[in-house]
Amino acid sequence: MNPRVLIGGLFHETHCFVEGTTGLRDFKIVRGANLLRCEGDSSPMGGALESARTFGWTVLPTIDFRASPAGVVEDEVIETFWREFRRYAEPELAKGVAAIYLVLHGAMVSQSIDDVEGEILQRIRALPGAEKVPIFGVFDLHANFTERMARYADGLVVYRENPHTDARQAAQDAAALLQRSLNTGVVPKTFWEYPPIVWPPTGTGTASEPMRSLEKLARQIEAEDVRVWAVNVMAGFCFADIAETGVSFSIVTTGPEGEARAQLARLYQLALQMKEQGNVLDPPIASVMEKYFPFGPGLTVLVEPSDNIGAGAPGDGTGILRALVEYRVQNAAVCLNDPAAVAQLETLMPGARITLSLGGKGSRLDLGPLTLAVELVSKGDGKFQLEDKQSHLASMAGDSFDMGRCAVVRHEGVTILLTSVRTAPLDLGQWRSQGIEPTALSVMGVKAAVAHRRTYDPIATRSFWVDTAGPCSSNLKVLPYKKIRRPIYPLDDLPSHG
Repeated sequence: MNPRVLIGGLFHETHCFVEGTTGLRDFKIVRGANLLRCEGDSSPMGGALESARTFGWTVLPTIDFRASPAGVVEDEVIETFWREFRRYAEPELAKGVAAIYLVLHGAMVSQSIDDVEGEILQRIRALPGAEKVPIFGVFDLHANFTERMARYADGLVVYRENPHTDARQAAQDAAALLQRSLNTGVVPKTFWEYPPIVWPPTGTGTASEPMRSLEKLARQIEAEDVRVWAVNVMAGFCFADIAETGVSFSIVTTGPEGEARAQLARLYQLALQMKEQGNVLDPPIASVMEKYFPFGPGLTVLVEPSDNIGAGAPGDGTGILRALVEYRVQNAAVCLNDPAAVAQLETLMPGARITLSLGGKGSRLDLGPLTLAVELVSKGDGKFQLEDKQSHLASMAGDSFDMGRCAVVRHEGVTILLTSVRTAPLDLGQWRSQGIEPTALSVMGVKAAVAHRRTYDPIATRSFWVDTAGPCSSNLKVLPYKKIRRPIYPLDDLPSHG
């Protein structure tokens, strides 16, 4: 008899320091049998469903809630998710299920629940028929993993790459571990450790230190002991203000707790030894322009972590745009999420000239809107197919994305793509769908930290990370933390070797 497996998803990376909340209106919600349509797409859910077919599971679809990173999630979202999950899950649990598989993020915060994933896992465990059912699943490398997540789940597997090129594969790895549990009848346990470290996104790329060495050690620990099913390295999400914000590690194992704790201690000590390497700060954009402009032939990418859309920033910061205008940069392009500006252009024809108030509306930390005289180049819908099905964006959205109504305007030598929906700059289809060829440009502004590198590194001659005003600054000391555990590096001084 094919194993009956409940499948669902809850995915949001919550930035606690940006204005506004994330409500039901912001979530893409897929219910019941419609969830099965994700099979084979580029998302973790698509990968999990493909594995389910391979393993012969009888999939019992429940609910999938997914939204782009943004502000604190409204409690209504959590309670709606839970109510609908129960509606699908309880009748199946009453009949009996072999397991539960979840696609999670791990850094979701609501108005009254700091640890949303831990809360949901605990609620699932309390449902009749779910008390001892294996719970496996996949989650994001930028999760703020918690003790409750470790206690109430059996086999959660994290992405191993940043940018998240392996999100779909990680989902399939988690499914394979669940199948291992179903085949053997053995259910592993999860143990967790939390060093006093929080790193900005700029310090969490897995091709660089310290994440490279931490991932290498994790794979070594897995290889040393067959009882260790998975070792997870979580870089953490520094813009969520909860007690467990920061770097953490977990081990999924059938071995004794003492041995698991000893292995976690190896990762803990290595993280402490390399903590300074993860605290990557960015030079002010003014100093970069003064030192390096004009940039020379080839494409120059200016990377703006403080307005990192993939971390929840509004995507309308004016820092790079101001610099491009001030230095009269030619053949340059930048994208701003500004639905108000797009709406102002809706009745105009290409070639029309208008003065617009651009950007600077989404964060009190920005310098505010920049008023420019522009020419309308084009306008249209913002739907595009992802060119890279293994990109960071694919891990969030699958095969396609919709930027909402868009417009392209030009001010002197600067082309500005205006969107109505925040769009992480992680796929060149974003530009090409609007008639802009990135490889033909001299300078591009990119609102990201690390995740853009798979897309832009191959076409860039040079890249500069720059600090501008915005809510995702790499300088974590400027953030008004209230709940994070203290002391913690770099907010506090720690001994050099822990």
